[in-house]
Amino acid sequence: MHEVVNEKRTPPKKPFIFYAIIAFVIIMLLNALVFPSLMKQSVVEVGYDQFLEMIDQDQVKEVSYDESTGQFVFVGEEDNNTRIYKTGIWPDDGERLLQQLREHPDIKFEAQIPTQTNPLLSFILTWIFPILFFFLIGELSYRWMQKRMKNQMPGGMGNAMSFGKSGAKIYVADAKTGVTFADVAGQDEAKESLMEVVDFLHEPKKYAAIGAKLPKGVLLVGPPGTGKTLLAKAVAGEASVPFFSISGSEFVEMFVGMGAAKVRDLFKQANEKAPCIVFIDEIDAIGQKRNTGGMGGNDEREQTLNQLLAEMDGFDGQKGVVLLAATNRPESLDPALLRPGRFDRRVPVELPDLQGRKAILMVHAKDIHTDGNIDWDIIARSTAGASGAELANIINESALRAVREGRSCVSQSDVEESVETVIAGAQRKSAVISDHEKKIVAYHEIGHALVAAKQSGSAPVTKITIVPRTSGALGYTMQVDQGERLLMSRKEILNKIATLTGGRSAEELIFGKDNMTTGASNDIEQATKLARALITRYGMTDEFDMVALETVQNQYLGGDASLACAADTASKIDERVVEIIKTAHEKAFKILKENEMKLHELARHLLEKETITGDEFMELLNR
Repeated sequence: MHEVVNEKRTPPKKPFIFYAIIAFVIIMLLNALVFPSLMKQSVVEVGYDQFLEMIDQDQVKEVSYDESTGQFVFVGEEDNNTRIYKTGIWPDDGERLLQQLREHPDIKFEAQIPTQTNPLLSFILTWIFPILFFFLIGELSYRWMQKRMKNQMPGGMGNAMSFGKSGAKIYVADAKTGVTFADVAGQDEAKESLMEVVDFLHEPKKYAAIGAKLPKGVLLVGPPGTGKTLLAKAVAGEASVPFFSISGSEFVEMFVGMGAAKVRDLFKQANEKAPCIVFIDEIDAIGQKRNTGGMGGNDEREQTLNQLLAEMDGFDGQKGVVLLAATNRPESLDPALLRPGRFDRRVPVELPDLQGRKAILMVHAKDIHTDGNIDWDIIARSTAGASGAELANIINESALRAVREGRSCVSQSDVEESVETVIAGAQRKSAVISDHEKKIVAYHEIGHALVAAKQSGSAPVTKITIVPRTSGALGYTMQVDQGERLLMSRKEILNKIATLTGGRSAEELIFGKDNMTTGASNDIEQATKLARALITRYGMTDEFDMVALETVQNQYLGGDASLACAADTASKIDERVVEIIKTAHEKAFKILKENEMKLHELARHLLEKETITGDEFMELLNR
């Protein structure tokens, strides 16, 4: 997609200095032609004898002596014209001249006679030039600040005259650069829902003939990185219509009313370019529920939301203006925004399943060189729960690893290592671990794997390593299900908790309780969270039965849970969580005690190899 700028071109304005120069030239011409008599006012130099003669004829009115030049400056009158003269003094004639001047009392002696200059020129130099100078400085400063603010605040927001403009980026898809549904994988249901919008934009008469109306708004909801923005661009690319893209946070302004003005401007532009698509990313920034229990006033966010609601009611659905919006927090949106007639359709964009992950990996793999022997099924199974953005990152990391290794194509090992890099971090090759600590880590990881292998229904072990990672893990055990798992039974949850306690159980069995380490901190956290969910969310205990004891908020942003029960009930839940984990811990310890010889054998092998595959592990275990 490329950005299209549709602005009415106006001829460039002349700079301020251009008009200032013209004005100066006009003034100078007036000064030379209209006031020639004033231009002739100048100082006339006369001889000393003429000066004395003019004194005797009473033609001298004022006299002043200039000590710096040793000359007299005097005002004289000749032929009824008053002029200014200057003359030198005859040597040693000062006393006589002074006496002669005293004999004429009408002469003002030692008066300060100002030099006569052109009054118009004096006015220009005193008033016009300073004003022009400061105007010029102000104009240059304004232009510099305007350019600086525009660079710092994209979208035209740096210009004070652009307040109220939406600042939306306008894209028009073409055959070469447009994003289409072929670029989106793993979201077949979402694409099917949006394809109807594309079909309406292509053939509106077909729907108008039966009386059907285009959905005014389509809300894309899902976790981060699942491709909501990409889907919106693909809709515009398929329909080949203008695509307005703006973030919800761009409507929020410091000045009250600016956000509402931006909404009006955005829909005005959209109506002018209909049919088109308007995409508002992170709409929860302006669409949050209005709070009636506050201070009682409308803040900027509420005014922006009210204007958005009014605009969605006002525009004509038959013109082909479709509003797409994306959010990770649908539960926080105002109910008035979600009612039919505004956002008529809600399209979930969830994390991809097994086949979806495989398709996404293959789409991104088109852009890199591979050796052709990569098993994408294995990679897709090992990336359960990964979003499209994370899968794209895995492919990119594998390409970077191949370059670091000096190879021209990506292999299976590159992709597998990239999966581990994204999950657990890169290998810490510089980490120095003592032999004793490495031995503890080996027994810890084999403890996890051995407990998992000895329980029915557990996911098979695919890899065990004691190579430190940048995430802080000194080792890890990877389990990958053979297929896609959407449900977990109570037995499987308890088995998983027991597997999580297997590492600490191995440390206790081999090194004793007094020598247990902090390496199980992450296992403890996961086991506790799983045991609590078994009670409060899944209703898998006889004591509390099918009662929801906690609520989950922001399910697409981590799913923060908070208890919704009385304090004494919460205390009972804590007791039950401790009981579940304690039982699982005892079960894991018992399994390791019964297979202690295998535990030693497998740990020694892991210490020697540092990394073993699941097949190696099972071969040694069953031998």
